[in-house]
Amino acid sequence: QVQFVESGGGLVQPGGSLRLSCAASGIIFRVYAMGWYRQAPGKQRELVARVNRPGITNYADSVKGRFTISRDNAKNTVYLQMNSLKPEDTAVYYCNTDPPQPGDWGQGTQVTVSS
Repeated sequence: QVQFVESGGGLVQPGGSLRLSCAASGIIFRVYAMGWYRQAPGKQRELVARVNRPGITNYADSVKGRFTISRDNAKNTVYLQMNSLKPEDTAVYYCNTDPPQPGDWGQGTQVTVSS
């Protein structure tokens, strides 16, 4: 059974930082590209960062230069370091493979950027 468990979200002021973690199970983690996705209220879920098997990363323009995705294949874990956070980064953040495993989304972790 595929499972993704996200953690690390919270309330932070604009300009602050958070580090999200996602533990994956039920998949051969090291063979998959992994992504961090987010869904803001009233909007569709979007891919904001991905890291492929060799560790090459790609980012959405909206987060480029502020977010860093990384993975630890020994721990089946993917991370998202988020710096210089903006109110528009407020969303529920999820991890999944890229492309995503259909129907296997975790609960996500809420990130709220507000003063």
